[in-house]
Parts: sequence; C-alpha cells; structure tokens
Amino acid sequence: MSAIETKSYSPPKAPPEWLALVRQQVESLRYGNVEIAMHGARVIQIEQVERVRLDKPVSETNKPTNTKL
Repeated sequence: MSAIETKSYSPPKAPPEWLALVRQQVESLRYGNVEIAMHGARVIQIEQVERVRLDKPVSETNKPTNTKL
C-alpha cells in the first residue's frame, strides 16, 4: 500500500514591510542603485544612491581640437 500525502493549503503571506520600502526607493530613482544590507537573513538597512548625469554643453562638443601637423 502506498501512503497518500496531503498538503495543507496555506494562504500566501503578506509581503514583508521592507519590500514596500525597496519598491518605493527603486521607483523614485532615475540613475543610481538601491542596496539592501542583511544580517542573519533579515534586512537591516536600505540605501539609495542617486547619480545626477549632466550632458556636455554644445560649445564643448563642437570645439576644434588643437592638433599640430
């Protein structure tokens, strides 16, 4: 005879509190990164580093180069 295994249904757990914080940090970020620090399988810190990218002014991109022949 074979034993029949029954698995009990458990409703999905609510997402952890830190997940909403990470999502908020990621969605508000244009350039940069979000780091999650963990200790003992627990999230203990969330860091956001945002970078600001500056385009080169047009005058710098069209400057002639000083080359001697």
